[in-house]
Amino acid sequence: MALSTIGSGLDVPTLVSQLVAAERAPTENRINNQGTAATAKLSALGNIKSSLSSLQSSLTSLGKSASIPSYKTTVADTSAFSASIVTDSSTGKTLASAGSYSVEVVSLAQSQKLSSAAYAKDAAVGDGTLTVAWGEQSLDVEIPEGSTLADIAAAINKAAGGNGVNASVITADDGQHLVLNAVNAGTEGALTLTSSGGNGGLDGLTWNGTTGGLSQTTAPSDAVVRVDGHERTSSSNTISDLVPGVTLTLSKATAGTTTTLTIAKDNTTLKTNLQAFVAAYNSTVSLLKSSSTYDSTTDTASTLTGDSLVRGIQQQLRGQVSGNVVQLKALGVSINKDGTLSMDSASFDKAVAADPASVDKLLGTSGSLYSSMSSMLKNQLDSTTGTLVQRTDSLNKQIKKLESDLDALDKRMEAVSARYTAQFTAMDTLVTQMQSTSDYLTEQLSALKSSKS
Repeated sequence: MALSTIGSGLDVPTLVSQLVAAERAPTENRINNQGTAATAKLSALGNIKSSLSSLQSSLTSLGKSASIPSYKTTVADTSAFSASIVTDSSTGKTLASAGSYSVEVVSLAQSQKLSSAAYAKDAAVGDGTLTVAWGEQSLDVEIPEGSTLADIAAAINKAAGGNGVNASVITADDGQHLVLNAVNAGTEGALTLTSSGGNGGLDGLTWNGTTGGLSQTTAPSDAVVRVDGHERTSSSNTISDLVPGVTLTLSKATAGTTTTLTIAKDNTTLKTNLQAFVAAYNSTVSLLKSSSTYDSTTDTASTLTGDSLVRGIQQQLRGQVSGNVVQLKALGVSINKDGTLSMDSASFDKAVAADPASVDKLLGTSGSLYSSMSSMLKNQLDSTTGTLVQRTDSLNKQIKKLESDLDALDKRMEAVSARYTAQFTAMDTLVTQMQSTSDYLTEQLSALKSSKS
């Protein structure tokens, strides 16, 4: 009777694969579950960090606008001049203050214009050195022999580079004219031209301020403006040091007629920044709640349910506003039952008008709410010591450790697979040998029975 036929028919690879999978599954599932949880927490903390960063940015903008008053200008007749507030680029502050001024634009600053006599088209004018001067500056322009007006204009423009003078050639019925425009308005920008060397042809392109080979088609003139009867002369139509903290840009002479300039505080930016802060605060509160809530109806926890870090941030944020609830309410900002904030624009406008200093005391860069909340946010977001940053780093290290654990599991399972394969291969070989022996014995017994019969 033959042994059961298993021998070489044993599917060793499949059997080994199933055994390895069964042994791998518990550890692999544990690692994957931990990795999924850590990744989900990392994502949730990333969202919280982003939300707190937005809150921090809105707080910074709010603090600046609360500490540095803003002003706006109103001009009764904008055709005469415009006015804009000037701020210090380093501090953001302005010298402007609320007030009203009577402004009369007596005359505008005008740039000088000079023109040459007529020359035949493309005629050689002269050579030598043409010196162009304005204010305390001058430049020497070398004019080669045989130069035309077009050549001279090009040489002047190249040497000047847009400073002081612009040259062009106008072709009229009587011929070509070299036209020189002073870049700077007023008497300070007035041009003088002298020639030297060469064949003397450049003498026709000179101007000493009153006479010369050139003619003055437009005389330079300064702007004259009166503010509350006080007269100011300027070579520019833009004047920044007449009314403190304000730049006047003159556009039309209205001699004998005054225009009212009004400077008043402007709380538009402050109000907008406070609204943005309230929105950012509410967004953060809502995100923290959704990230840590527990749904008892479905028995479902959120990613960070019960997380001490989230609870701590929630408590700190509530403490910031509750500790300043009276001052916030005075500015039209109230705390809702769910912890979010609401802002009443009309109440804010009235409060700021009645007590402007209260805003800086609460929301300014040295104010009570700003100082405490700024410190709290820094403790969370600091790139080195911030609690959120440290927690994020910890989760990233955990994820890397789990990845290493998976690599180690792979290597361990390779060794297990090799061991099982060797064991089952040896067993299969032994069974095959036993099968061969069984077959041999069966044949021998059969032959013995045949010989006896």
